[in-house]
Amino acid sequence: GKRKRLSTSVLYDSDESEDSDILVRKVFAKRRCIIDEDESSEKQQPDKACPAENVSTSRKQKVLAKLKELAKRSAARRSCSSANCEDSNSEAEIEEEPLHQLPLTPSEGSDTDSMKDFIVDNDDDDDDNTEHEKVSRCDHYVHFKRIVKAFLINAIDDTFLSSLYDGKRQKKYAQDMLLALHYLDDRFIQPRLENLICRSRWKDRYKERVDCYPDVRISLKNTTNMSCQACEMKRCCKFNVLLSGRLYNSKTLEVDDFMSDDKQVLKVGVVCANRTRVYHNLKHFKYKLYMGCSSVAELASVEDEPVKDTVERHFSHLEESGWIQERYNDLEDYMEDADNFQEEK
Repeated sequence: GKRKRLSTSVLYDSDESEDSDILVRKVFAKRRCIIDEDESSEKQQPDKACPAENVSTSRKQKVLAKLKELAKRSAARRSCSSANCEDSNSEAEIEEEPLHQLPLTPSEGSDTDSMKDFIVDNDDDDDDNTEHEKVSRCDHYVHFKRIVKAFLINAIDDTFLSSLYDGKRQKKYAQDMLLALHYLDDRFIQPRLENLICRSRWKDRYKERVDCYPDVRISLKNTTNMSCQACEMKRCCKFNVLLSGRLYNSKTLEVDDFMSDDKQVLKVGVVCANRTRVYHNLKHFKYKLYMGCSSVAELASVEDEPVKDTVERHFSHLEESGWIQERYNDLEDYMEDADNFQEEK
């Protein structure tokens, strides 16, 4: 009798409109009832179509899956909230839950619950990125301080850098210094130099001159319409580039005294003059840093003091006075200038 009553109520409420207030329990019974009646109708009247067959089979399966999912959730909530709850009370809870709380798809609700623990707030991402930048900056500065210490050693023992590059020094402190030197050349300086050159119209001869002379002076002169001596294009040239200084080895920084007083003066346009300044600052930064360390090592020497103690004393003085940090800031400024340099019009 109960099954028959449910069947009757289902036929009355089977419009499935959005405004329907059909309760979950009734809908569940309705669907089961329709399916059973369809099966019985097929057996009893194979040639007649049941009115309930107007709803497609796929739609019935989707709705049935939704109802089963909801039934499982309701059962889980009941078992968690009250282990001793009676069946009559559980049924009442199901009947009181309206149909509009069903998920749009059978997996939508479960996906939300399962992915909840994997969601990361944007604020946390920003904090992680900021922390990563701090760590990277710290690592760069650690490399830089090792380079300064290596230069101080070489200023006292001028064979240190050559033995370092030759692989004769295998202790950890020496390997760390060698790594830092490669880091400076291969990660900081050389890629930016190549970028500045590939975007320019400089002739090879001009680039070689800038590479060879560690000192440069760029001065404003009278404007002359002529071929720029850097790119060899017709320009309004109003800058003189004075190149001077002794040639040196880019690794060991050993100076070559051949033609030490040689100078080159070239007339260039405004873009080539600016590019020369940016390129030269990066190209010869390491050599200028070494020359600064050598000047410090020559001061306040203590007789019979071990090399290690002398280096530590000079290094502590440079670090406490802020000299190392200032040179590192110079390097960052030069790299930023290179990164922001615009191409020629």
